[in-house]
Amino acid sequence: MSKTSQKASLFVKRYKERSLQIQAAIPEKAVADLIELLDEARREERQTFFCGNGGSAAMASHMASELGKEASWGRRKRFRVIPLTDNVPWITSTANDSSYADVFVEQLKNFGRRRDVLIAFSTSGNSPNVLRAVDYANSIGMVSVGIVGSPGGKLAGSAQRLVQVDSAHTGHIQDGHFLIQHLVCYYFI
Repeated sequence: MSKTSQKASLFVKRYKERSLQIQAAIPEKAVADLIELLDEARREERQTFFCGNGGSAAMASHMASELGKEASWGRRKRFRVIPLTDNVPWITSTANDSSYADVFVEQLKNFGRRRDVLIAFSTSGNSPNVLRAVDYANSIGMVSVGIVGSPGGKLAGSAQRLVQVDSAHTGHIQDGHFLIQHLVCYYFI
């Protein structure tokens, strides 16, 4: 085994060990509360919106897809999900004509209603466009959920509900976010 291979093997082993420790510490009650909120939203035919940037945008789109298709397939009551991350023409025109900080809030202004749900993914918790969306959601009586890392940034203080991964390492946070979304979605599948 070469030095690079040995070094890579040790890195993989340590990364996996640390990631599994962090994932094991995700608070079950916070995830169960999110499941309950989404179950209620589905029963009451409320919409659930998702947002995030970069890897968190992919996470938002993935969770919307899992709930919208897999967890709704063949069921009378379906999840009404909208990933605010996926309308590229709207996002780019808003960013160009206004500000990137408005790309999610402007969509919510068209679609969001009282008691709808906004799930905001953020590793740092400090993305201005996510924070604006959460502030708007709160102002119209939506339920806002922040899925964050640690310490959670401003999102930890502005989201009404919080699911937190206890790490400041982006990779471990995203590993935890992926687990959270699968725990939630596979509960319904």
